[in-house]
Amino acid sequence: MNVEFINPFLIALLNVTSTMANLKLTPGKPKLKADNLAKGDISGVIGMISPQTRGSLSITFEQGLILEIMQNMLGENPGKLNEEVSDLVGELTNMVTGGAKKLLAEKGYDFDMATPAVVCGLNHTISHKANGKKIIMPFTSPYGTAFIEICFEE
Repeated sequence: MNVEFINPFLIALLNVTSTMANLKLTPGKPKLKADNLAKGDISGVIGMISPQTRGSLSITFEQGLILEIMQNMLGENPGKLNEEVSDLVGELTNMVTGGAKKLLAEKGYDFDMATPAVVCGLNHTISHKANGKKIIMPFTSPYGTAFIEICFEE
């Protein structure tokens, strides 16, 4: 996988959570992921395609973290995952992908993005839209962890 594709998504996630939710996430160590099992409670997944490659991104949140983000962004905390939380995860996925798309365009990669899908529930799975290696990276906070997964075709 082209390393140039990874950092823009990590930068965009940190930027979105710090500016929109006033929340600092601490990046962990990236590693290869072999299975499709999500590490958290709710995930946004979005496909991307460019003339050079295609791939997908997922952002998975543990419940405590996404509820804190919702509280900070919207002043609401429903106390559990619901339709409004799902909408927020879809919007966060769009914001992160849009921020990464801008950074990638500066390097000559022009991506088109699909509409994000949101998957929720304990032990849900994530199906990436590309046949390539999956990189997963945790982002920790006092409220829980977010996991970003990136998969691009070789």
